[in-house]
This record gives sequence, C-alpha cells and structure tokens, in this order.
Amino acid sequence: MLEKAFEGSKRYWSWVLLLIALSGAGFAAYLVQLRQGLTVTGLSRDISWGLYIGQFTFLVGVAASAVTVVLPYYFHNVKAFGRMVVFGELLAVAAVMMCILFIVVDLGKPMRLFNILVHPAPQSIMFWDMVVLTGYLFLSLITGWNLLEAENKAVPPPAWVKKLAYVSIPWAISIHTVTAFLYAGLPGRHYWLTSLMAARFLASAFASGPSLLILLCLLIRRFSRVDVGQEAIRKLSVIVTYAMIVTVFFVGLEFFTAFYSRVPGHMHPLQYLFAGLEGHRGMVPWMWTAVVLALVGLGLLLNPGTREKESTLVLASAAVFISLWIEKGLGLIIAGFTPNAFERITEYAPTALEFLITLGVWALGLLLLTVLCKIAVAVKEAAQ
Repeated sequence: MLEKAFEGSKRYWSWVLLLIALSGAGFAAYLVQLRQGLTVTGLSRDISWGLYIGQFTFLVGVAASAVTVVLPYYFHNVKAFGRMVVFGELLAVAAVMMCILFIVVDLGKPMRLFNILVHPAPQSIMFWDMVVLTGYLFLSLITGWNLLEAENKAVPPPAWVKKLAYVSIPWAISIHTVTAFLYAGLPGRHYWLTSLMAARFLASAFASGPSLLILLCLLIRRFSRVDVGQEAIRKLSVIVTYAMIVTVFFVGLEFFTAFYSRVPGHMHPLQYLFAGLEGHRGMVPWMWTAVVLALVGLGLLLNPGTREKESTLVLASAAVFISLWIEKGLGLIIAGFTPNAFERITEYAPTALEFLITLGVWALGLLLLTVLCKIAVAVKEAAQ
C-alpha cells in the first residue's frame, strides 16, 4: 500500500514539499542545538522544561483521538464510527511520534535516551512513560495498518486486530495518566501538586484530540471522495462538548482550591498566568486568549444549531484545539516553575531556535500524518 503515498495531485505534492522544507529547517536548527547544547534555548536552572516538553504534554492528549472512536465502536457497537476508526489510529501514530521527538530534542543529546534502555529504573516515572508511549505507538500503528490492509484486500480484518484495539483503550488512558504523574509527583511544584492532574489530562485530551480529528475528517471530505459520515462527526462533536465542559470545570476547581485556601504556593502560579506577578506578565496575553477561545468554542458547541453546522463546527473545533494548546503546551509547564522554590520569578521565553525546532517537529508529524492519510484515502476511494 505504500506506493499509494507516491501518487497525488500537484496540491498534494506542494503540501508535502512545504512540510519537508519546514522539517529540514527544523533539523538544521536542531544541529545547531546539538553542537552548542541547550544553552541556545530559553531554558535555565529555574525553568528546565519549556516549549519542547509543553508540546510533548499537549500531543499526548491529541493521541487520545483514537480512543474516543475506538471505545464506542468496539465496546458499544456504535457503527457510525466505523469509517473514522482508521483516521483516529493514524492521528494517534503521528501524535505519539511527535511526542517522542520532542523528548529527544529536549534531552539535548539524543544518546541520553539510551540510558533509559541500558539502565532501566522501574521506580522512575520516565521509564514507565517510555514503556506506555512506545507501546501505544505500536498498538495504534499495527491496528490502523491492518484495518487498512484488510479494506484494501476487501476482506474482514483479522480477529486479533479487534483484540489489539481492546488493549489500546486502557493503554491510551495510561499514557495520559503516567504523563500526568510526571508532574503530580513533584512536591516542590505547587501548580502541579494536585490529585486532579491526571483527570485534567484525560478531560482535555478527550477535547483536543477529537477536535483535531473532526477537522482532519472534514478536510479529507473536502479534498477527496471519502466521507466518514455526518453522524460520526455529530457524535464526536458531542464528546468534545462534554470533555470541554469537564475541562473548564476542573480548571475552576483549581482556582477555588487555591484562592479559598489562600495558600500562596497554589495562588502564585495562577496569579502569574492570568494577572501577572511582581510585574512579570509574559503569560497573561496567552492565557486570556486561551480563555476567550475556550468560551467561544464551548458556546458554539453547546448550541446544537452551531454544533451541527459545518462552518461553525470548524470554528469551534479550532478554538478548542488552540485554547488547549496554549493551556497545556505553554501555561501548564511554565506555571509549574513560576515562581521557583525560592519564591523568585525567572520568566521563560522560547528562543527563535526553539521555535524553529518545534516547527520542524510539527512539520515532520504532519508529514507522517499526510502520508498515512493519503494511503488511507486511496484505499477507501478504491473500495467505494
């Protein structure tokens, strides 16, 4: 089936070449970082995780798109999701690949990754994060590819594929839970020290991942003859709606706990994010943009009229996705370090090199997703 990725229109090849160019620019920037070390980034002693780990955290949630269609399809026999399952699995593969790449670039020297393999430490959350991420990558890839291969040969998928899909459901939940434990297990970081962290990860994951999946399926419908069906889009948008409501509710709980208890360590990160602290307001415009987008997205999703209309659904899905990208991809990580353990503030701003490397990894992930979806679309069009 791989040969289908090499057949396409001028528009397809233009998009592919653009992504290759951006990936190349990102790789060139990464070579500079590899030579000069992490000193070329905005990271410091006080803020040792930044844009890279923020993207990793956010993309772990995006990988959840698969489970929101796999679970209802296999467990509750919701046939409407039948044509969407493959795209959910392929999106999960691309998202997990990007997660792994962001970890690699954050390590500074990629060979450090082998320390986890050569010196495995089961008492470390990082060790288990590697296990669940690589496991989920292979589960999604094997399941998605075999579903496509069966459709290409016009035969039912092997029975073991369904069993793998069952295994992937709790596995998908585990990647979010373990990643949340990376933060919630650090007692010196008040913003992360909450039992809600894993639940917040899951809720936001079930909003951001399916939002992107909706946009992806609508894009595929526009540029090909493949349509996952209006009912599938409608049901998935309902899932996004409820997940976004729960996400906003959980954030509200964090505010109540911090400001009703008046514990400074819990209040200061939220003050820094939304109002600024001691004159440092670097994150304030970002966070209020996220709030506005979340409210706009939620307002459009709560109204059945705008939720079921394609143009407003696109707007709502994009608003939810960008809002959660800001919240998880920027705010969550930076607020965990601000203020630091000595109640001092060191503001973090990513450098141009970090942005370029980040853009390169996103472009590489989108390139992988484009190629996989091109194969899937070609198979499905031939089957029609």
